Amino acid sequence: MNEQRRGGAEQGGPGSDPAPTDGSVHAHGHAHGHGPVQLPARELRRARIMLAAIVVPLLLGTIAGLVALWPKGESIAGSIPMTASGLSFETARITDVPGTPGAEVVAELLTGDGAGVEVPVSVGEDVLREPIPVGAEILVLFQADQLEAGASFTLVDYKREVPLIWLAVAYVALVALVARWRGLAAVVGLSASLAVIGLFVLPALMEGVSPLLVALVGSSAMMFVSVYLAHGVSIRTTTALLGTFVGLAVTTVLAIASAAGSNLLGTGSEEGYQVMSTFPEISMRALLVCGFVIAGLGALNDVTITQASAVWELHASDPTVPRRRVFLRAMRIGRDHIASTVYTLAFAYVGTALPMLMIASIYDRSPVQLITSSSIAEELVRTLVSSIGLVLAIPVTTAIAAALVRTSRRDERQLGGVVIAAGGGTAVVAAATPSGSAGSAPDPAAGSEASSGDGEREPGAGAPLRRRDLRERRSGTMEE
Repeated sequence: MNEQRRGGAEQGGPGSDPAPTDGSVHAHGHAHGHGPVQLPARELRRARIMLAAIVVPLLLGTIAGLVALWPKGESIAGSIPMTASGLSFETARITDVPGTPGAEVVAELLTGDGAGVEVPVSVGEDVLREPIPVGAEILVLFQADQLEAGASFTLVDYKREVPLIWLAVAYVALVALVARWRGLAAVVGLSASLAVIGLFVLPALMEGVSPLLVALVGSSAMMFVSVYLAHGVSIRTTTALLGTFVGLAVTTVLAIASAAGSNLLGTGSEEGYQVMSTFPEISMRALLVCGFVIAGLGALNDVTITQASAVWELHASDPTVPRRRVFLRAMRIGRDHIASTVYTLAFAYVGTALPMLMIASIYDRSPVQLITSSSIAEELVRTLVSSIGLVLAIPVTTAIAAALVRTSRRDERQLGGVVIAAGGGTAVVAAATPSGSAGSAPDPAAGSEASSGDGEREPGAGAPLRRRDLRERRSGTMEE
């Protein structure tokens, strides 16, 4: 634990500048900043113990769930061939676009037995609607025995590895430039979360494991990995993680109740029917709930991290503000975040489902029938459930963070006719006033002690620090 020693004007301890005795007025001195927020050693230990008592069981439960549910058999992923015997997918480069019906494109084969040979390629109507770039690499369905006959091959799709790689490189470079190491750590966390999806969630679902258990364990694992990698292991981050878990629990309960209450079947899309026919033992409604839970993780983590940071930034600006006021101020930020997320998730759905919405809206039916149709109702429930969990996570995270911050006492001392009000690194020096008013010279009969703001008697400026003062100076930070 890094020890932060407060010096100078704060608390009027040794090493501070002598107080003026000429009655002059000094400007407000601000020693606080927006770095790591300080906690006394005792409160730091208390916060760590409280958070560890909750988070460690969650972590152990997640690890146990991964071990128990990890797919143990041979995964069927990649086991179904996409082509019949004698057919293969090969890479080709477009050399000409003559537009001949049935052989609209001429391409040079780059792989397979016919590498280096130019062949005619038939393309679909969807490809012809957009300009076909000469030189682009494509994937074609190749049949070796038709090569000499000059038969047309079929375009399957464009090859997109190179542009996607460049886009990913640009993204990582920009993140590194703006967010530096923390941004790169977040990218690593995202990669680890996607690995959880590919190595655990999908194989476990294919094995017939309960989708709800898979969603809970997988989401928990992704949160631990991504949050701690992106933001570091700290009290601040752990607070946000707890808020995320609360939102995750709320989302799960609402997803189960809403899917059953709305009689959603999980077959509102073409993919749903394909999954049902391929994996007849899977409950499609449970799989739908699994999707609801995972869908809200990103936005949920975003708001909890923001709220935890807001609490401590507000606390750092004035450590003397009571916890209740810190909570209320942070909730003003939280309300703005809630207002923005009301349309953020909805716009995200509309953007991805725009083609489906266009087709669904051309039929002659009422708006109520349109909205309550299975395909739209599933996404509507998904958006509402995720939003409710997100909204409830904001006050919970804010309350946890506000309970952990330290409210510094405001000490008032009289030194040579000058009143010094110090609290959390902020010293306010006021001018001396006439006898009998606040800030007048101390009465010699009063001794060398002055009453502090909380009613305790503390030594004067020249008195040695007591053990309690020394303990309070040995402080840790919220980043540890």
